[in-house]
Amino acid sequence: MRRREQRLRLLDEEAAERRRDPVRLHGYPLPEDWGIALYLLDESANPTGSLKHRVARALFRHAIRQGRIDGDTPVIEATGGNAAVSQAYFARLLGLPFVAVMPRKSSPEKVERIERLGGAVHLVHPPLAIYREAERLAAEEGGHYMDYLGNGAGAVAAGTADDDIAGVLFERLARQGVPTPRWVVVGAGSGTTATTIGRYIRRHGLPTGLAVVDPENSAYFPGWVLDAADYSTGMPSRIEGIGRPRMEPGFTPELVDVVIPVPDAASLAAMRFLHDTTGLRGGGSTGTNLFGAFQLIAKMRREGRQGVVVTLLCDDGDLYRDTYYSDTWLAAKGFDLAPHLKRLHHFLATGELAT
Repeated sequence: MRRREQRLRLLDEEAAERRRDPVRLHGYPLPEDWGIALYLLDESANPTGSLKHRVARALFRHAIRQGRIDGDTPVIEATGGNAAVSQAYFARLLGLPFVAVMPRKSSPEKVERIERLGGAVHLVHPPLAIYREAERLAAEEGGHYMDYLGNGAGAVAAGTADDDIAGVLFERLARQGVPTPRWVVVGAGSGTTATTIGRYIRRHGLPTGLAVVDPENSAYFPGWVLDAADYSTGMPSRIEGIGRPRMEPGFTPELVDVVIPVPDAASLAAMRFLHDTTGLRGGGSTGTNLFGAFQLIAKMRREGRQGVVVTLLCDDGDLYRDTYYSDTWLAAKGFDLAPHLKRLHHFLATGELAT
């Protein structure tokens, strides 16, 4: 019991430390005569460099309270992304062993970050085998399979205000005197962020629409359109952090007003366009968010509407120096950003974004 309380206190202290750092809300430079403002909440400032930080804290808090983590319980997670980095950070903070089960082709940089935080990496093939392997390892080692895809939304709902990105977002908007947004635009990996923000909007009766942007190969757009909770593509996303080959349990379609499919090359073009026009350096999922936000703004312009659109800067673009920001890597993967960059420049000049 004493160790349990110590660990919960450590999580509270870490959250309090984050509160002392101002949450960054960046305005995007749209033409003033449009009467539309665009803001990006910057989650890259978290210690682990992404919005997965809050969810990881909530998952550990929830598992400890539920008695699923006790003593030296090994924590196992199945992911090759930022969720594993954030969980490795909190496992080290709490003195727990951590194993990330990752696809064999995961980037060496991501593996290095996890190991630098004291975590172990278990590589498997094919990529979708990571879930069964994580379950097997947890059972074999007497560990806890964190399963952020299935448990993230519930953990955030049961957590504290510091774990709830929706509360942080709307509080920051209010503190800066920003009117209630017409749209909030987010991507969906586990679906936790979209569900958390959707619940907040409904609970507070806000006149705000929730738009989810979805990359190629992901199940969320077709599953939402067809109202098929079991929809699956069987193909992995190329935009790290968002897009899933199946509809995840953390995604709540009835809370979403529109799902916008975004080509992967458009996501990467928008990511670079953000850096060129503002100096802000986000990852591919930030580009997906921005491209979707631009599409909604173009629609607002066509309809003669004004207002505020808000999205997220999901993670630190420096994590992708050798991939998304590398022209050599893009060429090797067959990405041509030029047509999409041309569309983005046209949008900023005219307010029109051809589909």
